[in-house]
Amino acid sequence: MSGAGGWWRAKTTPAKVETYTRWSFHFFAVIEVTAIGLPVFGEVGGAFSGWMIAMVVVHAVLCALTASRALDWTRGRREQPVRLLWLLGAATYAFAVTALVLRRHGAPGDAVHSAAATVFVGILAFGAGTTALGVRNRRRAVALIAGFACGAGAVSVPPAVPGVAALVTAAVVFLAGGFLAATSAFSVWLLNAVYELDEARETRARLAVAEERLRFGRDLHDVLGRNLAVIALKSELAVRLARRERPEAVEQMIEVQRIAQESQREVRAVVRGYRDADLASELAGAQGVLAAAGIACTVTGDTAGLPAEVQSALGWVVRETTTNVLRHGDAGQCTVSLRVTEGRVVLTVENDGVAPRADGGGGGEGGGSGIAGLRERLAAVAGTLEAGPVGTDGFRVVASVPLTGRTADVNLSGVTS
Repeated sequence: MSGAGGWWRAKTTPAKVETYTRWSFHFFAVIEVTAIGLPVFGEVGGAFSGWMIAMVVVHAVLCALTASRALDWTRGRREQPVRLLWLLGAATYAFAVTALVLRRHGAPGDAVHSAAATVFVGILAFGAGTTALGVRNRRRAVALIAGFACGAGAVSVPPAVPGVAALVTAAVVFLAGGFLAATSAFSVWLLNAVYELDEARETRARLAVAEERLRFGRDLHDVLGRNLAVIALKSELAVRLARRERPEAVEQMIEVQRIAQESQREVRAVVRGYRDADLASELAGAQGVLAAAGIACTVTGDTAGLPAEVQSALGWVVRETTTNVLRHGDAGQCTVSLRVTEGRVVLTVENDGVAPRADGGGGGEGGGSGIAGLRERLAAVAGTLEAGPVGTDGFRVVASVPLTGRTADVNLSGVTS
């Protein structure tokens, strides 16, 4: 059971929906056998029922195989199974005609006639509904089902059955086949929608990262662009003056040194502002990003009055764990709580939908600096970090930072002045 549960939890949401859809199509084969074959076995015995059940089983297996190949074609993993569709269509009509022949020339009795009619209508209905999966156009699917229905009415014309009964048979095949085709088409549409939503979420995350990189690049350009241009000009001027043995060359190089030192301080300020994390902003950002990804996020606690270095360290925990919730597992809910107890600030981030994996799922070391990087940042303020699975599919990260005894000379951004 644990292995089966782990296999299921290891799948992403689109993969789970695809597995469910695929096995639903396979379950249609079970329904065909139980709804058509078992009543025949119960009503009629002997060789007649054996032939009927054998046809139903073979047709059900062929329908399941065709549905699986058609689903792969819909997802773009293989070419359209044209030969298999033709084979299913030919087998459907061959089995249907065989059922009519057995009805006419088989053992007499109402039970035999009823069983043959059930097999005839059922095979055509399931065949039409499954074959419709192999076409994309809705009109073609309707025309295909209508063709099955007309064929059912045509082959059941006297001497097999009266004309009115043939029309009723055609109508039943059309309605039943249309219902199966509509159900299958909706399942495929839903599967495609789930994949598109998942791709849109990944695209949104990549765009957010690209936008942040562009912002950081613009900040660096604004800081360094002008200063580097001035340094280049003054350096060129200093070279010319030095070649002429002019004393002004020394002054120009002193100015270059000053501008370089100023640029260094500005770059450090930019990096520090980029890497230091404001806890309140990170909490609000995490809630917004997770909500946009379809993950319910609950945030409790107040950041007011917390020291800047504590907020920065815990803000990095929120940023890293939020990233891992998006990257790993298949979370549906995430809770973030902040509380002050016994002179320590405790941040707890917990999410569900985590598959058992080596990198820890929602809070593991799969992305960014990971757990090791977070522990290093918290150690700079005498903090601790605990991370691990909780329950069957949950993951919890608990960060604790003391309000006293902080190391004032440690720059959390990793840039020394």
